[in-house]
Amino acid sequence: MRAKFVLSEVGIGLRRNATMTFAVMITVAISLTLLGIGLLANSQVRVMKDYWYDKIEVSIFLCGSLSDSANCSKGVITSDQKAQIQKDLNALPVVEKVYYESQQEALARFKERFKNSAISQNVTADQLPESFRVKLKDPTKFAVIDSAFSGRPGVDIVQDQRAILDKFFKLLSVLRNGALAIGLASVLTASLLISNTLRIAAFNRRRETGVMKLVGASSFSIQLPFLLEGIFSAFVGWIFATGFLAVFKVAVESKVEPLLTFTQFFGWKEVWQASFWLFVTGILVSSIASLLTLRRYLKV
Repeated sequence: MRAKFVLSEVGIGLRRNATMTFAVMITVAISLTLLGIGLLANSQVRVMKDYWYDKIEVSIFLCGSLSDSANCSKGVITSDQKAQIQKDLNALPVVEKVYYESQQEALARFKERFKNSAISQNVTADQLPESFRVKLKDPTKFAVIDSAFSGRPGVDIVQDQRAILDKFFKLLSVLRNGALAIGLASVLTASLLISNTLRIAAFNRRRETGVMKLVGASSFSIQLPFLLEGIFSAFVGWIFATGFLAVFKVAVESKVEPLLTFTQFFGWKEVWQASFWLFVTGILVSSIASLLTLRRYLKV
C-alpha cells in the first residue's frame, strides 16, 4: 500500500509539472548524449593508440652512397658493421623483432607507397638506404635504441615513428577533452534544471507536504516521491542517450569504417561501457541535485 501511495504521488507530480518534466528529460538526454560522445571519443583515442603503437617500428637507416651526414663520412657501411649492428640489436632485451630491409626491398616498398605518383618511376634502388626495422616490446623505449645506435659508425639516422603519431594523438586528445568538457558542462546544466523543477514541484505541493508532516510522516517519506521524480527523468534521458549512442555506433560501422580501413574503431563493448557510466552519472547527479533541493525547500 505504501509503495502504491508513493508511486501515485510520483505520477501526480509528473502530471502537474508535465512541461517542466519533459524539458528535464530532453535536457538530460542531450547532456548524457554529449557526455557519451566524449566517452566514446576517449575510447576511440585509446583503441587507435593501441592499434598504431602496436605497429610502430624504429628505423635504423644505414650509411649509403648518397648519405651526407657526418656519421657517414667514411663511406658506405661495411658488412662487418652491418652484422655487428644486427647482433647488438638482437641482444637488447627491449627488442622484440629485427627485420633487415635491403635497397631492393626499400625500392619495392617505396613504389608500393607511391604507386600513383610519377616520382616512383624516377627512383632507383641505389638512391635508397638499407635499414633495420626494429619492433620494440614497449614502443616507449625508443631512447634505449637511440642512445645505443645514434652516432655509431655505419648508422645514418635512427628514426622513431612514434614521434610522428604523437602529434596526431595530441590533437585527438584535445578534441576528446573538449567533448568531455562539453558533456560535463551539459550534465551540470541538467542538474540545475532538475533542481529548479523539484523546487517548483515542492512549492506547488506545499499543502500536501504540510498535511503529511502533521500526521507524522517521516522526512524520507515526504521527500521520496520528489526524489523518484528526478530519478525517473534521468532514467528516461539515459534511455534516449543510450539509443543515440547505439545509432551512432551503427552509423560508424556502416559509413565510416569502410572508408577508413587503415585503423580500428571502438566496438560495442565500449558503447555499453559508456552507457553504464551514463546511467551511473545520470542517477547520481539527479539524486544529489534532488536531495540538496529537497533539504532546502522541504524543511520537515
